[in-house]
Amino acid sequence: MSGSKARRGPGAGDEGGDGGGSDGGGAGGGGRVVRLEQVGAGAGTSAAGAAGGVVLGPEGAGGGSARAALRWGDGGMQGGMASGVRSLYIHTPFCVHKCHYCDFYSFVDNRDQQGAFVERLTAELRALAVHARDEAGRKVRLESIFVGGGTPSLLRTDLWERVLGVLHEGFDLSGMGAGGERERGERGEGREGGEFTVECNPESTTAELLKVLVAGGVNRVSVGAQSFDTRHLATLERWHEPVNVERAIRLAQEAGVARQSVDLIFGVPGQSVAEWRADLERALALGTGHLSCYNLTYEPNTAMTVRLKRGEFVPADEDTEAEMFELTGKVLADAGLGRYEVSNYARAGQESRHNLVYWRQGQWLAAGPSASGHVWAGGGAGGGAKGGWRWKNVANLGTYLSRSDGGYAPATDVEAPDAGRAVRERLMTGLRLAEGVDGAAVMADAEAACPGSGERLAAKWAEFAGDGLLREEEGVRGRWRVSERGWLLADFVAKRLMACVG
Repeated sequence: MSGSKARRGPGAGDEGGDGGGSDGGGAGGGGRVVRLEQVGAGAGTSAAGAAGGVVLGPEGAGGGSARAALRWGDGGMQGGMASGVRSLYIHTPFCVHKCHYCDFYSFVDNRDQQGAFVERLTAELRALAVHARDEAGRKVRLESIFVGGGTPSLLRTDLWERVLGVLHEGFDLSGMGAGGERERGERGEGREGGEFTVECNPESTTAELLKVLVAGGVNRVSVGAQSFDTRHLATLERWHEPVNVERAIRLAQEAGVARQSVDLIFGVPGQSVAEWRADLERALALGTGHLSCYNLTYEPNTAMTVRLKRGEFVPADEDTEAEMFELTGKVLADAGLGRYEVSNYARAGQESRHNLVYWRQGQWLAAGPSASGHVWAGGGAGGGAKGGWRWKNVANLGTYLSRSDGGYAPATDVEAPDAGRAVRERLMTGLRLAEGVDGAAVMADAEAACPGSGERLAAKWAEFAGDGLLREEEGVRGRWRVSERGWLLADFVAKRLMACVG
């Protein structure tokens, strides 16, 4: 099923941990309900070398620092420093309970490490802030921030105030919704604002927390519902009452959070098509403008997969999953929410801007254990065929707390720019979007990176267009978009096209 892997991007992200949604990303290691934001997904970048990357850093594959990607001139390579980055992902690892389908980096929180985490996180944010400035050293206005996990809503409100304070000190958040109240008198309200999302668990979302978040600039929340059926929540090991999803959305709306997103999972063992329709209808009744609907994925090393291997339940069959996937598109379209990515639906203008940065291969900074980031080669001058630097912070809180390279986090993977990898990533994420990719540009960049790739891509495109999986009305030199029939096979189509490059 194509809808089963939408994320957490490459820094990518969809959203989610125990408390979050799944449409934002940045945490490494894949995800409970994978998202490309997920290569994309901020979250889960590919392992070093898997797509042509190179492991760098003073400690080789087992160590190094995010500095190697963000200040690559310091390592004796080509001189330069990432600058002008306008998006930021922050990963908080704390959860009240480890859901059985989740393989993002998180652990049960007993609050004894929250203070130390925030102390280390703020130091990292101060180091990263220099990369959100132009060449003259002036702050550039951030266009998106996404805080995922884990469960960001578990963080104490006093610690949230510290994090938000450091963000306002080091970055330009003047465009961030209600959080820019102190800016409004000086700057006015006519400028298009940025997007500041925080993942929230239905049980830990409070009026007090939302008041602090809104004052700090948060204008979007992603709430992890997953299901409104208590049986299916129990199967997923989700510890919340369905009514608290509605409560969390209502509190967010009352607090002035302009936009809300809800995450749902289909293909849960024992779930019927009628029950999935009921989940969709209940989510729509909340009045939110964005839904992320993921096919349950059995990730390695999760409790869900262990239970599956033990024979504790029977997974949904592919025909049922396909019917649920197609039903999702129809029900949400009838309600005014269009599919703009394989697993994400929104009213016009309500798309996740942060996730689009991942899926369009933009730039984003990443903070917190397991967070992954991406910056263009050439000091922020542009991405294009050159590709970009990718890194993933170490997925271990103890190591994250104990090691600091001038504030930069210890990194397990640092990948140098690779033109072939850049084209493959563009195909991988771009074909999951309704907008598709620029076929002419992709073929030209593929040919420049790997001679012969352009011709192979054109031939494969023609084959898929002939099969009705890609739209052909604009021709091979136009935009390549997945057809309505092709959505179910979007991952298959992308993988076959990616194989042409190299």
